[in-house]
Amino acid sequence: MREYERKQLLERVERDSATVGVSLPEETEVQGERIDLQEFVFEIKRRETIPSGERDRVDRAKRNLRRERRERLERIEEGEISFEEGERLVEGIVGIDRALNALEQLQPVDLEAEERRQEAADHQRWVSFLQQALGRDDTDGTTRGI
Repeated sequence: MREYERKQLLERVERDSATVGVSLPEETEVQGERIDLQEFVFEIKRRETIPSGERDRVDRAKRNLRRERRERLERIEEGEISFEEGERLVEGIVGIDRALNALEQLQPVDLEAEERRQEAADHQRWVSFLQQALGRDDTDGTTRGI
C-alpha cells in the first residue's frame, strides 16, 4: 500500500462522521473469538439501562472492542498490508466504533441510589402535604389563619 492510501484510510477512521449511516456488523472477530456483535448490542440496548449483573459483561465487551480497534488501527498504521486489506480493516473499525457508541450511551442502574432518591422525594412530598394540611407556613413554621 502506498503512503497516501494509508493516510486516506486512517483519515476515514478518525473522521467524526465515520459511523453515520453505518450498520452494526452482524458478526465480527474480537480478540480471536467470533461474536454476534449486532445481537449483543441490540440485546443490551433493548433494556435502555444496564442492570448491575450485566455491567461486568458490558464493560468486558467494551474493553475487548477497544483493544481490537487499537490492534486493527495499528495494522493499518504499521503493517505491510494491501489497500484492500486496509479497507476491510477500516470497515471493521467503523463497525466497532458504531457498537462502542451504542454501548457508551447506556447508563448503569444503581438501584440503591435510585431507591434513596425515591425515598427522599417521597419524604419531601409528605412534608409538603402535612404543611399544607396543617396550614403551616413553609418559611417560619407559623400557622396561617389562626
